[in-house]
Amino acid sequence: MKVIKFGGSSLSDGASFTNAINIITSDPERRVVVTSAPGKRYSDDIKVTDLLIKYAEMTMAKKDTTEIVTIIFNRYKEIGNFFGIADEELFVIRDILIDLANTDYPNNDYLMAAFKAHGERLNARLMAKILQAKGFNARFVDPLEVGLYVTGTPNNASVVPAAYRALRRFEFSDDEIIIFPGFFGVTLTKNIATFARGGSDITGAILARAFRADIYENFTDVDAIYSANPALVDNPYAIKKMTYREMRELSYAGFSVFHDEALIPAIGGNIPINVRNTNNPDAPGTLIVPENGFEPETTLTGIASSKNFGALYLHKYLLNKETGVTFRILEILNDLGISYEHMPSGIDDITIIFDKQFLTEEIVDELCTRIQKEIEPDRLEWIRNYAIIMMVGEGLAKRVGIIAPALQSLYDKGIDIQMVNQGASRISFMLGTKREDVDAAVKAIYDRFFNQEI
Repeated sequence: MKVIKFGGSSLSDGASFTNAINIITSDPERRVVVTSAPGKRYSDDIKVTDLLIKYAEMTMAKKDTTEIVTIIFNRYKEIGNFFGIADEELFVIRDILIDLANTDYPNNDYLMAAFKAHGERLNARLMAKILQAKGFNARFVDPLEVGLYVTGTPNNASVVPAAYRALRRFEFSDDEIIIFPGFFGVTLTKNIATFARGGSDITGAILARAFRADIYENFTDVDAIYSANPALVDNPYAIKKMTYREMRELSYAGFSVFHDEALIPAIGGNIPINVRNTNNPDAPGTLIVPENGFEPETTLTGIASSKNFGALYLHKYLLNKETGVTFRILEILNDLGISYEHMPSGIDDITIIFDKQFLTEEIVDELCTRIQKEIEPDRLEWIRNYAIIMMVGEGLAKRVGIIAPALQSLYDKGIDIQMVNQGASRISFMLGTKREDVDAAVKAIYDRFFNQEI
């Protein structure tokens, strides 16, 4: 049995729905389908999720929402009409949209979560209706109905073990196609809560694990996961097979095809993941598998980069002789509610790397003030334009001296490296550099390890 998920670009209009339906019905093993909300139909289009966010904001501001409801409903109506579904059969979608604004929520965060989730929820309902009209035994299944339970904040939910037990009790017949909305679950108090990132990917992985699927097929708009960003490198190497941990490392550092958090449920169930293209379903895509028994074809599997980092550098002579310094720094971070990404250190130096999306200028100022007062460094510097490059590959653990050619390729291009850090797994190297240098650095490393080596 296969669980398959379609991204927003794969379900944006009638034509893309047709591709998805052909994929679903071409293989009887594809039994559980996870839908995203309709994405952009063209470059200047607006995603349905963004329209729902606007609808939520207007509702909270007590503004007239008649027009925005019509705009959102028309996205679904156009898809339904493409398949000959009469308007009268689609009015249930309009009524659900209207009811959103008339429902009581514990607070505005839960309101926002409920509105956002309906992009997926209504698309799943529409997909089931279209499949039924085509003569297939399809059933829309709601997370509330089967008990996909989550905890956490309304817009940053996490699945709980009870959800897997509830899902395993769910029964469906051999000829049924189950259509399940992605992106959200329900709290134990029956409120909708959404996953933070890669929400529909996470739902697909949860269902694949719960139903013990043979494979989880994740359909998107690219033929494969590539070894480098195609916007930076011309015709990058398409990765045929990679491990869970390779994908996790690369997703963390900037790979956007598959979010790192979405892998966790599949990893827990040891479910292989196949990333494929809705618009080119015959392409084999990229297979993501456990590392046991995996044999890498190349030294590097991929190179990723991210510019959204900042770093706090502190220097203090005899830092290595002073006990408890790192502990006191961690206490300060804990007091301020700040998480950090990495903390490479030397005998007199520590660099703390942060994801800037979780920081404000005020928090950074308070952090620097506390560090200066309590640690008393000889030098303290906040580096705002920090970027990281992640070199990842199971083959790294089997090859000695891999960092030398990488650094040489950067030296040849005049690129300064501010930090080098090898992961404990030995399958990744992290390089820190200036934001303005990171794109050229990725190109240089790619050229050395893929154009020259492969």
